[in-house]
Amino acid sequence: MQRICVFAGSSSGTRQAYAQAATDLAQELILRNLGLVYGGASVGLMGILADSMLAGGGEAIGVIPRSLLRKEVKHSGLSDLRVVETMHERKAMMADLADGFIALPGGFGTFDELFEILTWAQLNFHQKPVGLLDIAGYFTPLLSFIQHVSAEGFVRPEHLTLLLHDTEPGRLLEQFAHYTPVSLSKWSELPPR
Repeated sequence: MQRICVFAGSSSGTRQAYAQAATDLAQELILRNLGLVYGGASVGLMGILADSMLAGGGEAIGVIPRSLLRKEVKHSGLSDLRVVETMHERKAMMADLADGFIALPGGFGTFDELFEILTWAQLNFHQKPVGLLDIAGYFTPLLSFIQHVSAEGFVRPEHLTLLLHDTEPGRLLEQFAHYTPVSLSKWSELPPR
């Protein structure tokens, strides 16, 4: 692994623990000589994460759509900032640049990025690890809901292993280091029509 893509909020949220998690994750990435790929903003958890990477001498690559350059306040001190035309191009480029994906707390954009990359894993479009850094129980309701979705027959139980999670960045990255992708097709063994 060379780089981890991190999906995170353009807000810092209501708890100091979220900002601390962004800083702690950056320190773990630097410790493991892993670069960062992220959304390119200088604000919120995205900005804290990038600033922490750069302050520790790490690589931080941002990918941002042209239309969000002002809205998300682009980070001007990154190792590399790539400007694309659409959100689709942003997600595709981040996926190409990264060897794994972690979601920190965030809003709709973070969930959009997380679920798209998770769906790509389910469809075998990539075999890279995807994980949640569950800070202060932020993702606990989501993890419960995903279990419910599986129990209701919409996600195969085997595909639940596609989404790793932990409360500590070091332990989550250890899971990434030992990750074995699921080789089961989404459609295998479907009942006949």
